[in-house]
This record gives sequence, structure tokens and C-alpha cells, in this order.
Amino acid sequence: MAGLTQSAPPPTADAGARPTSRRRTAAPLLLRSVYLKTMRDQRRSLIGWSIGIALIVLVEAAVWPSFKDMPAMDDLMSQYPDYMKDLFDIESMTSGLGFMNAELFTLLLPALFIIHGIGRGARMIAGEEEAGTLDVLLVTPVSTTRLVLSKALALITASTVLGLVLWLVTLACSLVIGMGIDAGEAATGVLAQVLLGVEFGVLALAAGAATGRRSLAVGIPAALAVAAYVLHAVSLLIPEVDPWQELSPIHQALADGPLGAGLPASYLWLVLGTLVVLVASLRLLDRRDIAAPG
Repeated sequence: MAGLTQSAPPPTADAGARPTSRRRTAAPLLLRSVYLKTMRDQRRSLIGWSIGIALIVLVEAAVWPSFKDMPAMDDLMSQYPDYMKDLFDIESMTSGLGFMNAELFTLLLPALFIIHGIGRGARMIAGEEEAGTLDVLLVTPVSTTRLVLSKALALITASTVLGLVLWLVTLACSLVIGMGIDAGEAATGVLAQVLLGVEFGVLALAAGAATGRRSLAVGIPAALAVAAYVLHAVSLLIPEVDPWQELSPIHQALADGPLGAGLPASYLWLVLGTLVVLVASLRLLDRRDIAAPG
């Protein structure tokens, strides 16, 4: 008919054309798992800590050959006060195992593992909350219980990796330098460090979940660690304090060595303390209203 225009037929889809709808790409595995994401986020610092621990052990072990050949070593050891002998096991420093206990495994290494644990634990929840990234995780289907458990598992894994590095380097130094430390003796000393780091790290995790402030997540477990060490040290000086020393995680970990201590029952208190704090922390996030800053 005149005056009428024929409408154009609708375009047909080409069989080989790419669909116009945008496909949702699956998120990488590391981003779909809180545990794996946390391990990825801390991989660089974990490498740095591992190198640092290895270097400290290597440097200290290198001192041992010249130290053991010092003249009048027994006379020198006898001049130390009794509480110093008990605190650092100084009288055993004439052996390679005793030397490593006194120089590393009763003071420096416990401090380093505790610092590492507290730093990691404080960053995992309180640090993410202050950075505004924790709320992103909380809007996913991941429950707060699973979130806390995944963070705790990542903390335990990181401390265990440091412990494995410490064990391997200690064994290597013992074999090369002739310090007489076997695999079992090294393992008990390493286990004490790992348990200490995990316990105070979980305390930091719980403090971060309860307060959302990284400063408190660091300060609270750090203060408790200092108090635990003071209790351990003072109990060696004041007999009246001695019955209370079993309450100190430091004493529980270090009282019998820790290198060559076997598996003392006090290690179970470290495990139990960690589990109690972890269980108590599981519901802390649910009790708080968490929102991104700003």
C-alpha cells in the first residue's frame, strides 16, 4: 500500500557471534578462601621472618666453637648468681645444647615468636577493620565463626612455618659445628616457641575481635606477655611467689629447657590456654557493629 513503509526485519543472531551478556569470571581460589587469602597477604613478611630467624641461629651457633674453648669456663659460670643460673640455665652452657638454650631458646627466640604472633594476630582482624577491608569479608556468605577460625589457622600455620625453619637451621648448625643437638631435642625446643607464639597471637586476635583497635590488640597481649615473664623471673627470686609460677605461659614453655626437655605436661597448658581464648573469641565479632571507616 502507498504511504506505508515496510519495517525492517529484526536482526538475526549470528551463530558464531560472541554472546553479548557479560560472563562473571570465577574469583581466584586465594580470594575465595579467607585462610588462603590471609596466607597470601602475609607471605612476604613470613619469608622475611624466616630469613631473620635463620640468620640469628647461624650467627649464634658460629660463636659456639670459640666459646667452648675459653679457658676456665667452669669458674666463669660459677660466678653468676643463682637466679641467673636458673633463669637462663647458664651452668649448662659448656655443652652445645645448653649454650643454645641460654643464648637463644630461653629469651631471644621466645620474645621473637611472641612478637611475631602478636603482630600477626593484631593485623588479622583489628588491622583489617581499621583499613576498612573487614566489612567486605563480613558481607560474604562466610560466617564470623568461620572467619575467626580461618584467621587463627593462618596464624598457627605461620608460626609453624617459622618453627620448621628454626628446627632445620638448628639441626644443620648442630651437624656442621658439632653441637650435639639431635632432632628430638631440637623439636621440643621449637615446639615451645611455636606454642608461645600461637597462644599470644590468638590473644591478639581475640583482643582485635573484641575491640576493633589494633593498638589494643597489640597492647593487651604484650602486657600479658611481660607480666608472664616477670612472674616467671620473680618466682626464681622470691620463694613465696614460686607456687604461682605455673600460671605463667613463659614458665610453662621454658621451665624444663626447652631444648632437650622432652614433652613436659606443661605444654598441655599452653594448648589448653590457646583453645580457651580461641573459643571465647568466636562470638566477639557478632556482638559488635562493624562498618567501614568514613
